[in-house]
Amino acid sequence: MAESVRVVVDAMGGDNAPVEPVKGAVEAVTKRQDIQVILTGQQDIIEKELEKYPNYPKERIQVVHTSEVIETAEPPVVAIRKKKDSSIVVGLNMVKRQEADAFVSSGSTGAVLVGGQVLVGRSKGVQRPPLAPLIPTTEGVSLLIDCGANVDARPSHLVQFAKMGSIYMEHVVGIKKPRVAIVNNGAEEEKGNALVKETFPLLKACGDINFIGSIEARDIPMGYADVIVCEAFVGNVILKLYEGVGAAMMKKIKAGMMTDFRSKMGALLVKPALKATLKTFDASEHGGAPLLGLKGLVVKTHGSAKAGEVRNAIFQCVQFKQQKINEKIAERIHEAPADAE
Repeated sequence: MAESVRVVVDAMGGDNAPVEPVKGAVEAVTKRQDIQVILTGQQDIIEKELEKYPNYPKERIQVVHTSEVIETAEPPVVAIRKKKDSSIVVGLNMVKRQEADAFVSSGSTGAVLVGGQVLVGRSKGVQRPPLAPLIPTTEGVSLLIDCGANVDARPSHLVQFAKMGSIYMEHVVGIKKPRVAIVNNGAEEEKGNALVKETFPLLKACGDINFIGSIEARDIPMGYADVIVCEAFVGNVILKLYEGVGAAMMKKIKAGMMTDFRSKMGALLVKPALKATLKTFDASEHGGAPLLGLKGLVVKTHGSAKAGEVRNAIFQCVQFKQQKINEKIAERIHEAPADAE
């Protein structure tokens, strides 16, 4: 049997903690035997949640008590420095000390990003670790990199994002020679702001990525590229609009199917096929967003994550570990370092 992957789950982070993180952890160890989960947080609360599930393999879930919780509104740097016994800081330190292979949290994004870089640390040669979620497309999934970690990125940072994203898509998703594109306001090479114009020729000159040029936002859902490169401000806007449009479409479709008797009857007929199709566009099916380029694996899930997303993020960590993604990124970046900061 494969060696177990040890995943720390922040049981106190997110809108639905501790109910959904605990449930996701239980589902993960129940479905797969190569996972050990360590739940960080207030022990009495976590153990009370675990009592709801009498049949899970108890030897593969451990609870590590922490007395503090980092709230979403707290300044991340201050929170990481002062709340050393929080579920986030304790979990990240376990990864740093190699007592765990990965950390998953639905809690404060800022605290997870700051803690990942300060506590776990960047791999040698990595200038800026990007946050990189998989987003659904008509062709499967694409990697959006960066979506929240570096709002003031430089061209050399975006080049590293492209390389890290290519490694992830090839070895985790299984896409050979993933197509890399930079987000732009047109397809022409001369289009774009100063950052895009300066980055484009650098990406074009990279021999170790399959750069296909610019991609406009409307083409992202069509799956025209496998790795979508941008700085975090643009990436976060794309991600949030993606999620908002998806939710609005769902609401309109449901309302349209309930307008009269005929539409209700039609809804009954198409419901199974529609449900299966819509599931492929559910971002939670693909886990969370890894913070790439660290010495250990840190994954951020939505603040509103339910058990399924937490479970899938844990599965994501297993594949990440088994494919040695951190090692591959460190090797690639170290071999061809980007321009100095």
